Amino acid sequence: MEAHLIMEHTYVKFLTAFISAALILLAPEAYSRDTKHELSIQDAMQSATFKERLDPNIRFYFGNQKHPKVVRSFGNYSTNKKTNAFNKSDEEACQWVLLSALLTLQDRAKQEGANAVINIASYYKKNTFSSASLYECHAGAILSGVALKGDVVKLAK
Repeated sequence: MEAHLIMEHTYVKFLTAFISAALILLAPEAYSRDTKHELSIQDAMQSATFKERLDPNIRFYFGNQKHPKVVRSFGNYSTNKKTNAFNKSDEEACQWVLLSALLTLQDRAKQEGANAVINIASYYKKNTFSSASLYECHAGAILSGVALKGDVVKLAK
């Protein structure tokens, strides 16, 4: 009888260890979603939150959008922002983190005495995606991220 209990106890320990190991190995897969989205810049920029938070004296030009002549260049700057994606749609989280990235570029422009950021491109994991109409966002189960780079400049009026 005692041998049977020892065998049963060993089996339970093995089964518990196996299930624990499987859960540890599989759990990251549940949280490591990294869905790439290419979303509308115009839709985001037209939202009330963007209009309220972005300074109208600092202009943003994405991709190869036409802009007035550059009077002075202050350099190329990048930003990599993340936001909590919990309980938000991917698009909602992506717009929120895009705003955060643009606010960082806006602050840099103000700091340098510039009035625009031109040639803005997505720069996720150092891969450039340049578009006049779309930005790249990566959304996960917990975090969403937008990375941008652009030239901080003073444009002719």
